[in-house]
Amino acid sequence: MKRLPRLVLLTVVLALFAGACGTPGDGPVTPPARTPKAAPPLDMDTWSVSEENRRPGSTGWRLRDPGPSDAIEGYADHVSVTSGESFRLFVSTTAKSFHVEAYRMGWYQGKQGRKVWSSAAQHGERQAGPKTVPGIYLISAPWKPSLTVSTENWPQGSYLLKLVSSQGHDRWVTLTIRSTSTVGRTVFVNAVTTWAAYNKWGGGTNVYGDSRGTSGPGYAKRSRKASFDRPYDGKGSPFNWYELPMLSIAERMGIPLAYETDTDLDNSAELFRGARSVIFPGHDEYWSAGMRDNTLKIRDAGVNIAFFSSNAAYRHIRLEPSALGKDRVVVVYKDPAEDPMILKDPSQATQQWRLPPDPRPESVLTGVLYECNPVYAPFVVTDPDAWMFRGTGAKAGSKYIGLVGVESDRLMAGVPVPRPIQVVGDSPLTCRGAKTRANAAYYTVPSGAGVFATGTMSWACSVYGNTGCRDKGGDQRVPEASGEFARQVSENILRVFAAGPAGRTYPAQDNYARYVSPPSTMSFAH
Repeated sequence: MKRLPRLVLLTVVLALFAGACGTPGDGPVTPPARTPKAAPPLDMDTWSVSEENRRPGSTGWRLRDPGPSDAIEGYADHVSVTSGESFRLFVSTTAKSFHVEAYRMGWYQGKQGRKVWSSAAQHGERQAGPKTVPGIYLISAPWKPSLTVSTENWPQGSYLLKLVSSQGHDRWVTLTIRSTSTVGRTVFVNAVTTWAAYNKWGGGTNVYGDSRGTSGPGYAKRSRKASFDRPYDGKGSPFNWYELPMLSIAERMGIPLAYETDTDLDNSAELFRGARSVIFPGHDEYWSAGMRDNTLKIRDAGVNIAFFSSNAAYRHIRLEPSALGKDRVVVVYKDPAEDPMILKDPSQATQQWRLPPDPRPESVLTGVLYECNPVYAPFVVTDPDAWMFRGTGAKAGSKYIGLVGVESDRLMAGVPVPRPIQVVGDSPLTCRGAKTRANAAYYTVPSGAGVFATGTMSWACSVYGNTGCRDKGGDQRVPEASGEFARQVSENILRVFAAGPAGRTYPAQDNYARYVSPPSTMSFAH
């Protein structure tokens, strides 16, 4: 082999070196960028609540300093998405920049949240003020989108998105990563329509009226339509008070769970096919015809249902689209004479479900009927041998202070009630000067489904170490002993309901005649 001249050989070596490392004057050598390995896709067939909650938790979801109402606030253009879908966030802030942290909520060794994602710093801007439609007082925030968020590999569940401004102020935005299948699972339903109805963002007006109250001049200025296209007032999350405690219990237990919202229930009964049970964990007052009809179908297919609050399925609503998409507006005129639907389809006019033109009392679903607020009374056990009281140590007449509040339900005559129905709690109380009672009840239907209703709103906010439930006067608290009782009963119900049609194992022992009482003569609040 012929040897190359030294000069030629040196030139070749330098050329090779330059090609690999750059030429002098190009600056420091930068190795080729490595594409980070993507996290393996979630397999929801093998994903479990127990394994999820063994992952490290964080209390970082808690707010440190919300600051003034306009310091930072926002909303998403969807109330629920499936894992992998994207959504847009609309954020207004007085700070120069902000970032977003996403927390999946659950048990997580008592920390109740796990951080799954954080954004880079985003440009901050103060967006336009609220837009109000005259006459119907529909309030929205016509903002520009601030960022688009991908939920790739976010597990299904209830989420809090924490908006954090560069000035240190923070607020929440709620989001549900909904399940694509509920087969074999207990379905946790977020009460988003009720959240929207009570929302006062944008001027202090909601479906109850303006700041002057629900019975005076302020009632005339109530919102006939409530929009999801705006932040929630206050700290930005109605989820925490009633629903997070119940979610913490269910996730700590490790029962198979699925996650949906009221709007998902409105859209499809098929989505709930094969579920073991459906739980309405907190205050879930505002129901559409689709929600009601689909829940009846679900029950009559053998799916258990638990109402862990009073006043469920009380108001009749409709859902309408907004510029951002489907089901973004809750329609609730409360007076059918005002509702244009009265001329087209009276059965869809919005008022209390129990009232004309097409009365359908909520007792068909819950077994009991909403009666009064504000209340604060002990929960009184009438049937200590009932299966849901196992492990509580309850005896006939045992009282659990403060567990009946802020609103209460009762078994009333003159309305349709599924039979057999078993009253397990009968609690004397006084509301607005009248003596009455609150009832907790369990009924079963031919499909085998069991349905339980607590008859009290304070149940949900008492169950997980949260003795902060108060009456509307703000001077009464639920003792820890009452919370422990409610927690044990809730665990019993969740465990039995997760096993399949409860009525086949625990048929209700009818005692209707013993506890039914005359229809209420109280004047119901607007």
